[in-house]
Amino acid sequence: MFILTDSQIVKDEFLVYINDILSAGYIPELFAKDELDGIIGKLRPEAKSNGVEDAPGPIFNFFIDKVRRNLHMCLCFSPVGDTFRVRARMFPGLINCTSIDWFHEWPEDALIGVANKFLEEIVTLPDEEMRQRIAEHMSFVHLSIHEANREFRLQQRRNNYATPTSSSNSSSSTNHCLVRRQRAFRTKLSVSQTVLIL
Repeated sequence: MFILTDSQIVKDEFLVYINDILSAGYIPELFAKDELDGIIGKLRPEAKSNGVEDAPGPIFNFFIDKVRRNLHMCLCFSPVGDTFRVRARMFPGLINCTSIDWFHEWPEDALIGVANKFLEEIVTLPDEEMRQRIAEHMSFVHLSIHEANREFRLQQRRNNYATPTSSSNSSSSTNHCLVRRQRAFRTKLSVSQTVLIL
């Protein structure tokens, strides 16, 4: 499995090769003549046993078919912004030769589960009920963003996306905020206790 995210694409020229693999199953002139001869030589017995003619062209086609059957690619691109749209126009194999999985809104229970995972880092919450309420609030915030995005689309005729990354960033920010608040509270409590002792 070959996984490629849009953040790993430093230059769009790299997508020329991905487009070639998706469209044709190979990259032209990828192999030097001696490498190609080595591949054909190694595949000759297997190709013969599969009824392929013993000639370089058919054996190479057998190789390409084998690559197409066994090479799996997972391209992870965000629909946010113009980058995906521009790349899809420039490299049609990204759309025409793939199965697209659009990931939709996360269900509330999944958001609560992710929030609980983030909140595990904060050990000093008073009880499980508070942890659960904070997780539910984090889920509510994320779901309300989706509702606001729908209203924004109706009013402005433009899309805005709340991605899983933005959800995890929000959870992380909430954690940092809770930790800061706890430290500030402990400091004030410590000062109050010191004053009471005096």
